[in-house]
Amino acid sequence: MAYEQSGDVASPPSDIAQAIAEASKPMRRIIEQVDQVLVGQEQLTHRMLVALLTGGHLLIEGVPGLAKTTAVASLAKAIDTGFQRLQFTPDLLPADLIGTQVYRPQDQTFVVQKGPIFSNLILADEINRAPAKVQSALLEAMQERQVTIGGETYQLDEPFLVMATQNPVEQEGTYQLPEAQTDRFMLKTIVNYPSRKEELEILRRMGKTQLRFQIEAVTSPAEILAARQLVDQVQLVPSLEDYIVDLVLATRNPAAYGLRLAELIQFGASPRATINLALASRACAFLDGRGFVTPQDIKNIALDVLRHRVIISYEAEAEERTSESIVREILNHIPTP
Repeated sequence: MAYEQSGDVASPPSDIAQAIAEASKPMRRIIEQVDQVLVGQEQLTHRMLVALLTGGHLLIEGVPGLAKTTAVASLAKAIDTGFQRLQFTPDLLPADLIGTQVYRPQDQTFVVQKGPIFSNLILADEINRAPAKVQSALLEAMQERQVTIGGETYQLDEPFLVMATQNPVEQEGTYQLPEAQTDRFMLKTIVNYPSRKEELEILRRMGKTQLRFQIEAVTSPAEILAARQLVDQVQLVPSLEDYIVDLVLATRNPAAYGLRLAELIQFGASPRATINLALASRACAFLDGRGFVTPQDIKNIALDVLRHRVIISYEAEAEERTSESIVREILNHIPTP
């Protein structure tokens, strides 16, 4: 179906626009349910919905006590689907996640005992408190949507989504996530402390021994999968495709874009960043009920897509620069279409 275009502004067909407006209603119902529990975490809720709509995985970082786990658990309750919470600890084994083969002496055979990874929405709580071999056990499931146990491959049900929480690396008893795994997270969002007004609301809402929040399931996996098909139809015009590619390429070759960042960047973002930035931008437009992406959609989500994919050098660490500050500089420098 063709899109009408005036200059470089896309106008999707009225039926597509109407379908998107209708399909985005369950997302608003989810927000209403989650907001019963969360206070002042609108960005986190938005990023969870972006991940849900795109099938991308989400990494949530923040110090303990900022309701990271509560946020994901609330989202899961608002969807009538399978949910597993996995508490990552230093003594966790890969088999505790994906499962293993169990020997049955009565008939002298091995039987596959599937692990908790065989669900729809997975909460990997404090993922960086487990050693690298356990974190790496998630790689196949996150990328291929399948798990191999004893030479046999098992497909995971759709929708399949990993939402992981982690404490800052400086916290006691944490491990740095391997770059190969962080790259498989579509988004990395940072949860900060609430404002004074939000803190006061948290006190009034949560400072009781008896909490009466009842989150209802307001959507189904079928509605989520149907919404994903509409996300694919959100229009992304050529000038915005070029803008996305320029943002990613600037992390690899900043000198080509007039940026003096080459000595600060050890590795730039991978092509997966380009794909994820386009998908996430479409999801942002969908959540706003629009059938087309705007430059602001890209700028709003770009930091969450790129911050964990830009690996800084020792020189950057010496200058106390972070990957986030480098991405912000790129976003401020590359001209917006």
